[in-house]
Amino acid sequence: MVELSILIPARNEMFLKNTIEDILENIEADTEIIVVLDGSWAEPALIQHKKVKVVYLPVSIGQRAATNLACKLSSAKYVMKVDAHCAFDKGFDKKMLDKMQDNWTMVPIMRNLHAFDRVCNICGKREYQGPTLQCCGKDMVKEIMWIGKVSPQSTSYRFNTDLEFKYWGEYKRKQIGDIVDTMSLQGSCFLMTREKYLELNICDESWGSWGGQGAEVALKTWLSGGEVKCNKTTWYAHLFRTQGGDFSFPYPNPGNEQRKAKNTLRDTFLNDKWPNAKHKLQWLIDKFNPPEWESTSEKGIIYYTDNTHPLKISRKCQKQIQKSGLPITSSSLKPMAHFGNNEVIHEKRGLKAYFKQILSALERCNSKIVYFCEHDVLYHPSHFEFTPTEDKFYFNTNVWKWNMEKEYGLWVDDCKQVSGIVCFREKALEFYREKVRQIENDEFDRHYEPQNDRVGFKSEFPNVDIRHKGNFTKSRWKKEQFRNEKYSQGWKESKKIEGWDEIKFN
Repeated sequence: MVELSILIPARNEMFLKNTIEDILENIEADTEIIVVLDGSWAEPALIQHKKVKVVYLPVSIGQRAATNLACKLSSAKYVMKVDAHCAFDKGFDKKMLDKMQDNWTMVPIMRNLHAFDRVCNICGKREYQGPTLQCCGKDMVKEIMWIGKVSPQSTSYRFNTDLEFKYWGEYKRKQIGDIVDTMSLQGSCFLMTREKYLELNICDESWGSWGGQGAEVALKTWLSGGEVKCNKTTWYAHLFRTQGGDFSFPYPNPGNEQRKAKNTLRDTFLNDKWPNAKHKLQWLIDKFNPPEWESTSEKGIIYYTDNTHPLKISRKCQKQIQKSGLPITSSSLKPMAHFGNNEVIHEKRGLKAYFKQILSALERCNSKIVYFCEHDVLYHPSHFEFTPTEDKFYFNTNVWKWNMEKEYGLWVDDCKQVSGIVCFREKALEFYREKVRQIENDEFDRHYEPQNDRVGFKSEFPNVDIRHKGNFTKSRWKKEQFRNEKYSQGWKESKKIEGWDEIKFN
């Protein structure tokens, strides 16, 4: 059974033959090509090959509709839409599929395609690809080069407040690893499951022939609960045709059609009208914090971690935090591009790093109200429903400490921890700027949390503080371990915590 169908909508494409032959030369998985000749036969003619299916439409139906037709003709698990003027890395299909997850939309690194040169047959003059030129009184001929240029290598994209495509070089420094997040994509190449393609109506024909496709695909992926990834282990090269004459766009490109697609895109997503959305657009903006956008969220989360605790704990706790839907500003000792607006603090684990991380997150957060979130606490959604009314430090005292080794919880009354703070951001900034000053001047007063203007509150259901071997502070599991009896008031133990299913970290 075919694993991947490459979908190519084509109309008057002078490089379609080159694209297909390049794909056939470089595929290594069980991959087929489905080409829709949308209103015109291919010129030059295409080769016949068992892995190539060709559909001819005498009347053009448009790029979106042609891509959809190709998808409907596929029986593969995965589909990959590709423009008809692209070159590919050896084994690009296998490299993509080997890393793919079913709720992702994936793109390779994008290079620029050097498709051809113009050459004069008389004097030998050579010009880089473009419209036909004359030299020595005759037209210069086209000499195919078909080279994926090694620079630039694009992996990061976004859109502006009009949802227009933009490259985002500044975000590259956060893209650590082989598989990385990208806010948006360039619509010339993307891979996803065929099921998701159809379920999300990924190329909505009502929008017009084409236009705004990169933002459309990215937004539908992210806002439906999926993720957009760039696979940095492989690449494709795309031919950009920005010049007119005989070297331009093969699909008709009337201004009214472009405006229709762009206006529909903006109306759908800027006004949160897309029916399949699990997230609002603001969720994505808060996740990536792109230029030109300002967060309008009144509430936000600051998250800090020393990156030393078990991965199974951090993953579970991060997923729980993300359920809040609030913007996340994170500070860490190692890069965490996948989790909020992240900054790495270059300090060794310890008090100085701890306070600097909190201050860094507070300074970068744009929200009026902040919730302190630590890497090894499971926060119940009801925690984020609390809203402070006074300029004080509010501590959620509805918290259980969970003994991970023995799998039971411990409760004490009036447990005020930094991990449960909710307050106005400006008040926290003042306190933690002073803490960093104390640490840097060897004046630390041994208090991790604010001692003044403290108020307790209880969320409807408790948070769960995971206690494990890597905790920064020591755990106490016996009453006699507390020097002051007031800190053990209300002592109770349980293997079941209200509001939570079994607490497992498998």
